Amino acid sequence: MPHNIAILGASGYTGAELVRLISIHPSFRIVALTGDRKAGQPMASVYPHLRHMDLPDLIKIEDLDYAGVDLVFCALPHATSQAVIPSIPQHVKIVDLSADFRLRNGADYEKWYGKPHAALEMQKEAVYGLTEFYRDEIKGARFVAGTGCNAATGQFALRPLIAAGMIDLDDIVMDLKAAVSGAGRSLKEHLLLAELDESVKPYSVGGTHRHLGEFDQEFSKIAGRDIRVQFTPHLLPATRGILLSCYLKGDAQAVHDTFARAYGDEPFIQVLPFGEMPAMKDVRASNFCHIGVAGDRIPGRVTVVATLDNLTKGSSGQAIQNANLMLGEAETAGLMAAPVYP
Repeated sequence: MPHNIAILGASGYTGAELVRLISIHPSFRIVALTGDRKAGQPMASVYPHLRHMDLPDLIKIEDLDYAGVDLVFCALPHATSQAVIPSIPQHVKIVDLSADFRLRNGADYEKWYGKPHAALEMQKEAVYGLTEFYRDEIKGARFVAGTGCNAATGQFALRPLIAAGMIDLDDIVMDLKAAVSGAGRSLKEHLLLAELDESVKPYSVGGTHRHLGEFDQEFSKIAGRDIRVQFTPHLLPATRGILLSCYLKGDAQAVHDTFARAYGDEPFIQVLPFGEMPAMKDVRASNFCHIGVAGDRIPGRVTVVATLDNLTKGSSGQAIQNANLMLGEAETAGLMAAPVYP
């Protein structure tokens, strides 16, 4: 029997990506789509590339009937999910793609997002949705909070090394390049073509990026002590993708061997041969993450490079990966399509 799926916020980029991925899922059936600003419109008028699909028209969230819905994907703007998720009936499983429930501590949320959390009880219930590291919890969860796309990339690059004691935990430098779709579909002046094209710009410099809250939370949990990384993101004149370079102290070959052991059975994490570096285009529109390792001319230094698609593995693909586990489906269902190239 198919699982009935509703998508809240289907008119945004991650919502549209969910629809695209579910179109080839063997067991998921979309029964409702919401998009308050686009309510009443067919999905084909909002996203013409989905015209071939037989989809319900967009409706307002308050008009959604949850009877018969098995799972809801919440692809809503940050701070909106807190107001909506507590009212979803208990029989419905939830995968949230926003930042609202990623941080376990309410004080941490207020620190990084500048306002008190409005649904602290739901925050305590949420399981962190980095699938490769929280599988057992996700399988039994009703409510999963997806990671940030930057945070997912950084954790794939560093979690096994921190856990195995392979690197100097007090000297971690992360340099990240992110494509513009990570900023959402809303009109923003600095994202106009004339402002963005032919340029690369750092942002949230000096430790102000909100995904640092996830790094602090997860890396410190693994290490058993406070870990603070140096992290600088840059905005690329590209539509989708993330590429992260990590500069670390450690033995390069041992680092590569650690990744090979940690990810050897993972269907979506590809560790490249030693010295080979990944490119964003190699994972475009896919649920794969590629990781490369190289030594440096300076002894004891190592470079780790990880790349993934921010809309797929960093968000909507990860969400479906989690939903598969929650609904008893194969984790890879609907997600093994090859990257789009060139």
